[in-house]
Amino acid sequence: MKEKLKVGVIGIGQVAAIHLEAYRTHPEVEIAALCDIVYEKAKRSALEFHVPRVYTDYRELLKQKDLDFIDICTPNAFHARIAIEGLHAGKHVFTEKPDAIDVEEALQMAKAASQSGKHLMAMRNNRFAPGVQFLKRFIDQGQLGEAYTGRCGWLRRRGIPGKGGWFTTKEISGGGPLIDLGVHFIDVAIWLMGNPKPVSVVGATYTKFAETSLSDSIHSGYGEKKDDGVYDVEDLASGYIRFQNGATLQLEFSWASNVEQEESFVELRGTKAGFSLRKGEVKLFSEIADTMCTTIPDLSKAKTGGNHAKHLHHFIDVLQERAEPIIRPEHGVDMIRILSALYESARIGREVRLDEERGEP
Repeated sequence: MKEKLKVGVIGIGQVAAIHLEAYRTHPEVEIAALCDIVYEKAKRSALEFHVPRVYTDYRELLKQKDLDFIDICTPNAFHARIAIEGLHAGKHVFTEKPDAIDVEEALQMAKAASQSGKHLMAMRNNRFAPGVQFLKRFIDQGQLGEAYTGRCGWLRRRGIPGKGGWFTTKEISGGGPLIDLGVHFIDVAIWLMGNPKPVSVVGATYTKFAETSLSDSIHSGYGEKKDDGVYDVEDLASGYIRFQNGATLQLEFSWASNVEQEESFVELRGTKAGFSLRKGEVKLFSEIADTMCTTIPDLSKAKTGGNHAKHLHHFIDVLQERAEPIIRPEHGVDMIRILSALYESARIGREVRLDEERGEP
C-alpha cells in the first residue's frame, strides 16, 4: 500500500473534470500529470487542480516512471491504443467507457493487462448507484430467484451530444446511442443477472434525426458541436440478447425519438420476484402471504455522491489491495462483443451468433 498514488489523466474534456474532482478529494491520490492535444485545455485544468506537468503527447506522459496509473478520458477510438501502451509501460489503467470500439481492440487490451500484471478497468459508474447496489444485495441473497428475462434502455426525446463532432462521427465514436448509452445499462442488467455469457443477438438501428437542432436534454451539452460536421451514426438502436443459460434481455437506446420524456431503466423478472429501476427508484414485485405485492425500498439513507467518483475510488481501493475489482477485462470483452454484434446484426438484417468462435484474451 502506498501513501500516495500518482495519476496521469489523458484527454481533458468535460468528463475529465469529473474524474479530476474525484481524485482531488481522495487523500491517497496525487494528480501528477495531464495531457491533451490542445495544450491550453490541459494548462487551464493544471492551474485549477495544481498539477505540475502538462503534455500534448500521451507517449511523453507514459515515459514518466513515477506515475502509478493513467486515466483515459479521450474520445472512444483512442481508448484501446492508449490503454495497451499504458499497460506495456507498466502503468495500471482506468479508461472511460466504452472499453474499445471493436472486439479485436478489447481482446488486445485484456491480453496486455494479463501480460503486464497490471489492473485494467473501464468506467461502469451505474453499478455504484444506490438502487443498483441495493438490487445486487437483494439478488445475492437469493430473493429474486432465477433471473430469466429483462429489459433495459435509455431513451431521450431530443438529446444528441456534440452533433457534428466526434460523438456523431462513427470512425471516432464507434457508433451512436448503442455504444454511448447502451454500455451503461446493458452492463447493469447483465451484472445483476450474474454475468451470463451472451450467445446471440438481433439488432436494428435507425438514423432519423440528423437534421434536428432541438434539444430537451442536459446530456446534449456533452461534446463540441460542429455545424458542418459528420453525422453517420444511429440515433436509435433496439435489440435482443440471448445468453448461454437461456436468459434473454431486450434493449432500446436513443439520442432522439418521439417519446414522452427522457428515461433510463432496467427491469428483471425472476422466479421469486421482479424489479424495475427508474430514475433511481426501485420497485419490487413479488408474492407475500398469497398476495401480489409491490414494495418500494427506502434508499434515502444510502450513501450519496457521484457514481463516477465512487467507481474511481473503488479503483483506488483495488490498487491499494483493499478490494477485488468489480469490473474485469473479460467483462469489457463481452460488452464490446455484444455491441459489435448488434451493429452487425442491424447491418445484415439477421441474428448474429457469438458462441461459435469466441476469441479469448
